[in-house]
Amino acid sequence: MANLLYDALFAPHQGSERPFLHLEDGSVLSYGAFLKLAARIAHVLRDQRVAPGDRVAVQAKKSPEALALYAACIQAGAIFLPLNTAYTPNEVEYFIDNAEPRLVVCDGASRAALAPIAEKAGARLLTLNGDGGGTLTDEAARKPERFDTVPCRGDDLAAFLYTSGTTGRSKGAMLTQDNLLSNAKSLVEAWRFTKGDVLLHALPIFHTHGLFVAGNVILLAGGSMIFLPAFKTDEVIGWLPKATSMMGVPTFYTRLLDDPRFTKELASHMRLFTSGSAPLLAETHIAFEQRTGHRILERYGMTETNMTTSNPYEGERRAGTVGFPLPDVEIRVVDPETKKVLPQGEIGVLEVRGPNVFKGYWRMPEKTKEEFREDGFFITGDVVTIDKDGYVQIVGRAKDLIISGGFNIYPKEVELLLDEQEGVLESAVIGVPHPDFGESVVGVVVPKNGSVVEEEKLLSVIHDKIARFKQPKRIFSIDELPRNAMGKVQKQALRERFADTFRGPAGGN
Repeated sequence: MANLLYDALFAPHQGSERPFLHLEDGSVLSYGAFLKLAARIAHVLRDQRVAPGDRVAVQAKKSPEALALYAACIQAGAIFLPLNTAYTPNEVEYFIDNAEPRLVVCDGASRAALAPIAEKAGARLLTLNGDGGGTLTDEAARKPERFDTVPCRGDDLAAFLYTSGTTGRSKGAMLTQDNLLSNAKSLVEAWRFTKGDVLLHALPIFHTHGLFVAGNVILLAGGSMIFLPAFKTDEVIGWLPKATSMMGVPTFYTRLLDDPRFTKELASHMRLFTSGSAPLLAETHIAFEQRTGHRILERYGMTETNMTTSNPYEGERRAGTVGFPLPDVEIRVVDPETKKVLPQGEIGVLEVRGPNVFKGYWRMPEKTKEEFREDGFFITGDVVTIDKDGYVQIVGRAKDLIISGGFNIYPKEVELLLDEQEGVLESAVIGVPHPDFGESVVGVVVPKNGSVVEEEKLLSVIHDKIARFKQPKRIFSIDELPRNAMGKVQKQALRERFADTFRGPAGGN
């Protein structure tokens, strides 16, 4: 029996001297050398009694060795569980208790804090540092360069990714070999990736975007990656002339636009820029095209579904939208109350069905059942509308819906209006407790450099542009919006910060 994912992504490159990773120090790691490293690590997994189907929890800095650990898990039939490097030991303890991994791999600096947590869960512990050193690679150095790949079926689990946990405890999304491989195939075709591509990779690899979208696509296409530990403007600008494509989050592009060295000439040879993980402001989209002549290709996905939609490679890449469903992916917009499918142009919750959609939540059968319709559609929780041309526009998250005085308010509509106003760089709209309305609308804006945003003036400007019940009752200016590692605005943090706006005698109405 084959191992579908390993056979498609890794096996074709055995022994190849073609470049795979261009590293920060200027060195190059070939495909063949990378796969020998992965095989050695797979032997370490076996020595640590990691059996097919066991989980390997990894909280390690981005490095070629960390990526090779992913390949080793696939080759050994283990389930790869990457964890955000920003998680505290207390947060990691929840994931380890929940996933019950056979092995925990962490940075050497975290060993003292995580060792008792791993021991309590019955897991072994090895270290892997950002420079590639650690007990994992020490052990691997003494192992053979070949490993007999463990057979796996398409519906066998390949990875767990825990949801961000903005509401309640994080859930382990179970992703199969078919989930990951089908999505990689769709993206290679949709975005025209080939062996000639050199992807500038400055994303983390504990997330769908950097690990599966970027990594799996390049592996399947046979291209190479400029593998940077993190996004640093100087480094990205320095490496850009050697790249053909780049995948990023919106903050990557705003930082590049803030640097005068980022010119049309510098980007003229590039084939493709894509953006995801957080909404790309239409203003950024337009400014990027004016500066470089390139239109950023924005797409949409989530932990549970991999990539679902994409703007077209050929055709109009429409600002403010995430394009059309990928091949083999079905989508529909549903009224959350009546469960009826809505006609084109109306706002509702997006539901998705296809080979990209995950198997369910780890050890949460009831939650899994709640999130799937009987006909197999997954309820994303994202509120969208589909325009007359078929482009999908994300309006917001269902959990971010504001209900004020019995009226439903979608934050995105108000945010788009605020973002248009003079002096506003970006905004976030939230609902906070109100004694009369239940919730009331609050706007939080980030001024452009050198600008001062006056609350009363901004309220006056938008007064006649949207219905009164949608208008913010207060607008606050802050230096920057709180974001997670992938650039998503953390609205829960804003709701907590401004929760007392309308409470007590100082509150307004």
